[in-house]
Amino acid sequence: MTRFAFDIPTLDAGPVTLRAPREGDLDALAGFMASERSQYVGGPASRADSWAIIARILGHWALRGYGFWYIAEKETDRAIGACGFINREGWDEPELGWQVWDGFEGRGIAHAAARTARAHGARHFGLNGVISYIVPQNTRSIALAQRLGATFEREGEVLGHKCHVYRHPRQDEAA
Repeated sequence: MTRFAFDIPTLDAGPVTLRAPREGDLDALAGFMASERSQYVGGPASRADSWAIIARILGHWALRGYGFWYIAEKETDRAIGACGFINREGWDEPELGWQVWDGFEGRGIAHAAARTARAHGARHFGLNGVISYIVPQNTRSIALAQRLGATFEREGEVLGHKCHVYRHPRQDEAA
């Protein structure tokens, strides 16, 4: 038997917590993935696909030693989004990504989560000056990347879709 053991740190991100995804988060994720709001992150998708997303996130942590956290409300521990790093086979380099699920946007949650994840990634995973792949139509995500200090670097392609590549500042250079 092969046993996998890996740690996913829990991080305090101000108004929210970044924590490992759990099977109990499936309803919240499936609700988001069934909506049109998920169009920039591979959706809309089925409940079964949503379960596979949770498994894929955990597998990424096992294989790469870093990955996505779920963004959880501090008071209830309810999952309300996701944020972290992904580096799929064939990608140029690791990406910092984020998503805030229905009803939680516009509160600074994604900003707090992304800043916390980015700083932790630079300090603990050697992921400094990472990129974000953003579909050009996702103006809210572009605005957040710019607010985080990321700058447009080039046109790119991810998973067969044209995108913009934004470069985040190295954390030793960040304000």
